Amino acid sequence: MTKKVARSRQGSSTMKRILVGHDGSDEADAAFDSALNLASLSGARVSAVSVATPPEPPTVVETEASLEAATKHFEDIFENLRRRATECGVDLDTRVLVGHPAEQILRVASELGVDLIVVGRRGRSGIRQWLFGSTSQRVISHAPCSVLVVRGR
Repeated sequence: MTKKVARSRQGSSTMKRILVGHDGSDEADAAFDSALNLASLSGARVSAVSVATPPEPPTVVETEASLEAATKHFEDIFENLRRRATECGVDLDTRVLVGHPAEQILRVASELGVDLIVVGRRGRSGIRQWLFGSTSQRVISHAPCSVLVVRGR
């Protein structure tokens, strides 16, 4: 009896590229750890994406200051992520983007042709969930590949 192996859209069962969304939360850190573990087992490259969200309603001065502060914050986080990836022998590239987190994660996933998206799950109350949805739900609904949602520690 032969065993069938699921193949990615590239025609290979080997994972080559993993995208992880990272917003600085504990849940995102757990997602990053899962992505590192999978990458170290498969030899995949990891891309970490953080998304700065402009203030609503946007003003030029507030937007520039907010995005500059967010970029600095995420770059500081990325230094730690790069160190952790190096310790695991995993290639990591990072990006700070601007916009809606789910939209940017999905755009980069399509652009890079990733095999897997890894995101953390953050719990929200019923009304906030209904009003705003969640990044992980939107990514799952529209992803061009498999999605792993990691619960916090």
